[in-house]
Amino acid sequence: MENRKVITVSELNEYIKMLLDRTPLLNDIYVKGEISNFTNHYKTGHFYFTIKDENSVLRAVMFRSSACKLTFMPENGMKVICGGRISAYPKDGSYQIYATSMEPDGIGALYIAYEQLKKKLEEEGLFSQSHKLLLPKIPSRIGVITSPTGAAIKDIINVSTRRFPHAEIILYPALVQGSDSAQSLIAGLDAFEKEKAVDVIIIGRGGGSLEELWSFNDEALARRIYDMTIPIISAVGHERDYTICDFVADMRAPTPSAAAEIAVPETEELKHKISNITGRIGTLVSHRINLYRAETDRLKESRVLLSPANLIDDKRMATMSYEQRLFASCKILVSQKKNSFTALTSKLDALNPLAVLSRGFSAVYGSDGKLIKDTKQVKTGDNIAIVTRDGKIDAEVKNTVKTSKEKYHG
Repeated sequence: MENRKVITVSELNEYIKMLLDRTPLLNDIYVKGEISNFTNHYKTGHFYFTIKDENSVLRAVMFRSSACKLTFMPENGMKVICGGRISAYPKDGSYQIYATSMEPDGIGALYIAYEQLKKKLEEEGLFSQSHKLLLPKIPSRIGVITSPTGAAIKDIINVSTRRFPHAEIILYPALVQGSDSAQSLIAGLDAFEKEKAVDVIIIGRGGGSLEELWSFNDEALARRIYDMTIPIISAVGHERDYTICDFVADMRAPTPSAAAEIAVPETEELKHKISNITGRIGTLVSHRINLYRAETDRLKESRVLLSPANLIDDKRMATMSYEQRLFASCKILVSQKKNSFTALTSKLDALNPLAVLSRGFSAVYGSDGKLIKDTKQVKTGDNIAIVTRDGKIDAEVKNTVKTSKEKYHG
């Protein structure tokens, strides 16, 4: 009993960690399984998750230094192959894989990144048809953003020259492959947007692998295309190759040659259309002239032109009729106004105080010229004026006697 070796939990966990760290197989190992419990620790940039199969689970961590190098975002349910080392975390006695690399199991990382970005931008509305600009019918200047040495620019020039030689091709030489290619393509868009010197822009390159076309799946490039005020034709790859650039552009062409065909009209076809339009215009003008000629002939045969004197007589008779009606209306109006004036005059005469005097009454005024209506307005000795119908009598008040209303009315 005394010979037992007793150690602490910490010592045991440290010993197990040391054994794991010293095992070569566990220091460079690849484990495949399905991701679950995935956590993206945004503050630190570390990924925490577990890898599982039908029977077991393994804890895993990928630190920011490794996570930032991934071309896709891990998700729950994704089958992956993680490379790294197996070690223990002494504090909780568990072991886990410290992943330094990760790749999809059975499908490429670039393809997953492509699908994730496509879904994200589509949900944001960058592929919306309502935002896309209409291409000009007859462009005079076409901007092209591509490699100056690639087959794409040669195809675009050949097709454009054959179809519509009047259009000027302006090339912005850009990188179409490699780590700096996306920024080079964006610089081309910025240059054309700033100058506003072209009617439409073709951006693209010939076909290639997903890796070779990857710059056209760049998120910053997609957002720059979305913000452009000049219509964009995306021409990336051959036929079946689709990129994010294709979805966000105003028009997608399967090849650079097809982009040139979309951008410019065909000269002979354009001449044919112009001829048809000219013919239609001639027909419409001729029809309108015939209508005006018929109208002129009708007016020429009208009564007013054939016998203007009759029209003058008709107008004279109408004028006389209007004159008679006007005089009759004025006569009635004058009569109405005269009767109204007479009625108002009678009312005024009835209210005229002089009319009362003419019937034998007199009006008495005080020395201040005011009409005397009762005995309170005068006193003995006041001078008064008595106005009759034919003159005025000056008098002096000798006495005033107030008469009661009953006696006055009695």
